[in-house]
Amino acid sequence: MNDNPTGKDYVGSDDLYADVQRTMKLCAEMNTGYHTEAEVRDYLRQITGSNIDETVRVFPPFNINYGLTTRFGRDCFVNFGCTFLALGGITIEDGAFIGPHCVLATEYHPEDPATRHSLLTKPIVVGRNAWLGADVKVLAGVTIGENAIVAAGSVVNKDVPANMVVAGSPARIIREIKENK
Repeated sequence: MNDNPTGKDYVGSDDLYADVQRTMKLCAEMNTGYHTEAEVRDYLRQITGSNIDETVRVFPPFNINYGLTTRFGRDCFVNFGCTFLALGGITIEDGAFIGPHCVLATEYHPEDPATRHSLLTKPIVVGRNAWLGADVKVLAGVTIGENAIVAAGSVVNKDVPANMVVAGSPARIIREIKENK
């Protein structure tokens, strides 16, 4: 059974390794010394090969292995020390907040030892106005719904519905978002 939705085996791909090396070089430059927000956005444009809106804020150090499948929406914020394993694609929608030391991992390996050296991927989406607290881990294939909150230290292995607070490892629904009226 092939549980790889992309149908691509990434092990041994010279093109992939070249792109990863290019991204690692750009990250190392971005994470060395002080850079203005505008300079960080310029690095992100090079890393992702896409437009990065002037409202995007990412605080280095920031690590990503493959930027060409990553998109940042308007007014989103990524705090210090985050790591994106992004071969499967990561979308950070408008207004999303990602706390310090979060890990978004779109990549995983098969359970079977005979095929474990294969690299499989599934995309991650962090919905509009969602908030990931400090040290959250989001696993491959997860969508965080619009306005959702993921409590600090949570491990998210399933989709999070819109307008919900989740917490724990694995993350579970705690309650709906409280709105001030």
